[in-house]
Amino acid sequence: MNPIELTPLRALALVCTLSPSPARSSSQLLAEQTMEALAGHGVTGRTVRVADHDVKPGVATDMGAGDAWPELRSMILESDILVLSTPIWLGLPSSLAQRVLERLDAELGESDDEGRMLTYGKVAAVCVVGNEDGAHKVGADLFQGLNDVGFSLAPNAVTYWVGEAMQGTDYQDLDETPEKTAATTRTLAANSAHLARGLKAAPYPPS
Repeated sequence: MNPIELTPLRALALVCTLSPSPARSSSQLLAEQTMEALAGHGVTGRTVRVADHDVKPGVATDMGAGDAWPELRSMILESDILVLSTPIWLGLPSSLAQRVLERLDAELGESDDEGRMLTYGKVAAVCVVGNEDGAHKVGADLFQGLNDVGFSLAPNAVTYWVGEAMQGTDYQDLDETPEKTAATTRTLAANSAHLARGLKAAPYPPS
């Protein structure tokens, strides 16, 4: 086996549901399913619900007393893969997903000894759930932001489920995971793990 395929990886899933624990969450469920798929590729990690933490508004790495972002940021920097999971609200990512991107904006001003952003070499992936159309738009919005702040994206780095428009069925209420969603999640995991291992073996050059 190629030694690169044995490289251990860590992932962090940030769940951006507006509901704090222990409320049920479709975004949480899809994130957990994605982490399970990643585990099949030798990736360990954890899932964190952002609503359980007091992430202050702002665009700095630390917004002062009571700000929970520095702890979450440390988890991100210790990970090789960041999974951002969000519901669709009014056709957009949740406000907490947007806040995560706003806080990650601070990484534009952080660099290593060779001038590379600290997020270079890290891979991002996206999970989207909702009861209306809009998964591609939400994925595109998050892709753009994550790439802007230094993350790399593998092919097919989004998995999603959207229910019938103007209906009330949630992803978490389905009797079983639709095969199309499950297959997309498996592809996301395989490609993201592959890219993360490749970037660990061959980091981006300084520019």
